Amino acid sequence: MDRFLPLLLDVWQQACRNIHIEQSAQAIAEVVSRRLPIDGLLVRQIDSVRGRLDTLAAVGPAARPTRAEEPLTEETCERLIAWCATRAIARGTAAEIDRRLPGLLPNGVSGGILAGGLVLEGSAVGAAVLTVAEPGAFAAEHEPMLAALLDPLAVAVQNDRMVRELSALREAAEADRASLLARLGRQDIADTVVGAESGLGEVMRGVDLVAPADTPVLIFGETGSGKEVVARAIHSRSRRAAGPFLRVNCGAIPPELADSELFGHERGSFTGASAQRKGWFERADGGTLFLDEIGELTPAVQVRLLRILQDGTFQRVGGQHQLRVDVRVVAATHRDLVAMVAAGRFRADLWYRINVFPIRLPALRERVEDIPAMAAHFALRAAKRLGLAPSLPTAEDLELLRAYPWPGNVRELSAVLERAAILGNGGPLQIATALGVGRAPAPTVAVGLERGEEAGETLDAAARRHIEAALADCLGRVEGPFGAARRLGINPHTLRSRMRRLGIDWRRFRGPSQ
Repeated sequence: MDRFLPLLLDVWQQACRNIHIEQSAQAIAEVVSRRLPIDGLLVRQIDSVRGRLDTLAAVGPAARPTRAEEPLTEETCERLIAWCATRAIARGTAAEIDRRLPGLLPNGVSGGILAGGLVLEGSAVGAAVLTVAEPGAFAAEHEPMLAALLDPLAVAVQNDRMVRELSALREAAEADRASLLARLGRQDIADTVVGAESGLGEVMRGVDLVAPADTPVLIFGETGSGKEVVARAIHSRSRRAAGPFLRVNCGAIPPELADSELFGHERGSFTGASAQRKGWFERADGGTLFLDEIGELTPAVQVRLLRILQDGTFQRVGGQHQLRVDVRVVAATHRDLVAMVAAGRFRADLWYRINVFPIRLPALRERVEDIPAMAAHFALRAAKRLGLAPSLPTAEDLELLRAYPWPGNVRELSAVLERAAILGNGGPLQIATALGVGRAPAPTVAVGLERGEEAGETLDAAARRHIEAALADCLGRVEGPFGAARRLGINPHTLRSRMRRLGIDWRRFRGPSQ
């Protein structure tokens, strides 16, 4: 046994250093390969509920299963558990081991096998399997060495199990917190819904009508108008309120990763997929999935989305089995999906599936009666977040806020009030300065609209003029604290998308030295 001590010490270090089983198995296999003729290591865990052994970690090409495993009979499963509990060692070819201990090895494993049972606190938890391509490479002298490795490998399984349990508890706690906030109609402790009794009255009546059903909902509204707030209100009033509410910005997902993000992937399904990953649909099971900017999804992803909306089934990327989820989908867009359907950029069948109950969310400029209450709410929230003395907008401030066109909607109003609080530094809010009133390019749009100079222009023309004014004021910068996106109160990616659609070239607003 003494000759195994250096190896055993190294294995124990690797088992305790790496808390994830994939990492520890890889490190342990590298150590063991110095003394044993192995080219693969399998760590198998007993799943008594489904009646089989599952592969927790697989190192080396010879250890990778070639097809899905079938459940074992109750008698065979009990026999395997009893064998593992004795910490017995099995040696032979894969075919011989299959005959003696059916179910111990995954499908497709071949060559020489050296296996032993893993036991924790007196209970069998699984098995460790060493593989080698040459059937007769393992000898009797290798069996004591494997027996010495069973304890650290069992601890590696226990570490991985504890990490998974802690992760599950954390996700459950986060889901409970999200559920509580959703019941309050909030995104965080400081958030609340403003305007439900006035400008959003018609919207909230629609929310109350559709929330109890599991019907898909499609919310139309400009960027920053509060579509997520409405989606959360639907969730909080539904039977799924105790379940998770997850938001996915479809426009922010790279097209090549959309399938993986939405539906998950299996380990090894593509380069970089080092572990199995649940997608957004699987994580939202039992709750609501909010697909923001659904019009940005590619046609290929739209096909898979249509299927899961029809029957609730999907496959992970690289997976072989159909999975089923119970998810309510609330989608949102600022695009004209009808025009996109006509142009062939959005599937008509998906449009009919998600447009069961449409809700139109008015822009902030269409509900100016909500501005005083919203401004007060955002001012108090900003003061609390910044640690400043609370200050409310004056009557003059509210006149400025009502006159402004708010291209960035509620999101821009929130940004303006926070900027005004920062500029005020604990004193009166600096609304005029935060809006840019009195500086050359900034008031161009508001002043022009007040005088009616642009009366009758199209919405695109007004948007183009406003974006160009912001770019001129920011010297062509789009992103950053001094960029046009920050000035307009919208996401830089959204601004760039609008600029492309409107044919605006930011480079012509650059200064001569830039």
